[in-house]
Amino acid sequence: MPEAASATRATIGDSEFDRDTAVTRRAPGVYDIDLSEGWTIFSAVNGGYLLAVLGRALADALPHADPFTISAHYLTASQPGPAVIRTDVVRTGRTLSTGQASLFQYDDEGKEVERIRVLASYGDLDSLPDDVRTTAEPPVLPPMDQCFGPQDGPAPVDGSSALTDRLMLKLDPSTLGWALGAPSGRGEMRSWFGLADGRDADPFSLLLAVDALPPTAFEMGLKGWVPTVELTAHVRSRPAPGPLRVSITTRNLAGGFLEEDAEVWDSENRLVAQSRQLARVRLG
Repeated sequence: MPEAASATRATIGDSEFDRDTAVTRRAPGVYDIDLSEGWTIFSAVNGGYLLAVLGRALADALPHADPFTISAHYLTASQPGPAVIRTDVVRTGRTLSTGQASLFQYDDEGKEVERIRVLASYGDLDSLPDDVRTTAEPPVLPPMDQCFGPQDGPAPVDGSSALTDRLMLKLDPSTLGWALGAPSGRGEMRSWFGLADGRDADPFSLLLAVDALPPTAFEMGLKGWVPTVELTAHVRSRPAPGPLRVSITTRNLAGGFLEEDAEVWDSENRLVAQSRQLARVRLG
């Protein structure tokens, strides 16, 4: 059972998410991890969780601790179980460091298979200037008690997904037509977001947040797994304590692929993360 059942609020560094994304350094630039089955969707490991795992490895390998931008190519579906991460330092500078990392697992024949490859730049979020000039606006969501999550019956989020048991998801009812058999046809998904054990957000859980909501394809009338091909995330600021708001939009589904553009806003109405991913959809 997920640790959400505990009445004690988890803290950053001491939560299920922290333990399940922790990597063990085997040698310089080489890390071991046991990918948890608790972060799976349809038996495959969630892409946002994988991004956080590789993000943790690169934070150890690079002289800077905070991910600023991370681009991932998902080559094959990762499975729960042992994996090895190999990192390379591409460049180090005074304010930014860049590195790459790949995660490998063994297939049924004992052959090593690369699952995901990332290129990322890291820095210090606390050193950034406070000046903000933006036309971006936070998403307007109903109060949390007027939104719906996997514990609200009938469950709008597929209860067979272990991932949803570890999240605090409260989805905007206007993006839940698919759960009632009446999708709107609009590529939109909006939700309050947090970890189920109460842990506040940090830069690594933001990497999870950009890829943790139900796919926009559901609200466009499609069903089934929507695997990520490529995902680029930008962490813009260290999030304030409290729940996040996540908004995801799709404008173009064509040729069996769609894009998902995500924005993550914190409790102080700051845009703390953005992402774009290309995903494959199953038609017919």
